[in-house]
Amino acid sequence: MAQPTTASSEANEAKEVVKKTKSRSKKGVSRQVSSGRAYIKSTYNNTIVTFTDQNGNVLSWSSAGQCGFKGPKKSTPYAASIIVKDAYEKAKKYGLKEASVFVKGIGGGREAAIRALNANGLNVNNIKDVTPIPHNGCRAKKPRRV
Repeated sequence: MAQPTTASSEANEAKEVVKKTKSRSKKGVSRQVSSGRAYIKSTYNNTIVTFTDQNGNVLSWSSAGQCGFKGPKKSTPYAASIIVKDAYEKAKKYGLKEASVFVKGIGGGREAAIRALNANGLNVNNIKDVTPIPHNGCRAKKPRRV
């Protein structure tokens, strides 16, 4: 025979169900940022673009490998323009309209990435080169002989 259920046990089950539904949160963009920063790191092998708010919290980022480029194609100017487009599409969800640009490195995608920022509709406030330059610190690599 089945045991009769009491009203109090049914009420406890209903409370548990309510608790489970309350704990779930909706995923989505919660904050709106109108101005931020764009960091472009351009090396000989890759280009990485990161969009942050004014405090440095990352909104979106993209790299050549993430966009599907492999090998020597990752360091091309074309790859840099695609990377900027991809990262800015993600940052648009946060309402990013203008940014200060910080460029680091001496790779091939450096200039193309800056041009792509303007082409995609981002207002560029200023451009700053933050490439680290040694004051004769570490010994350089030996020259390559081909």
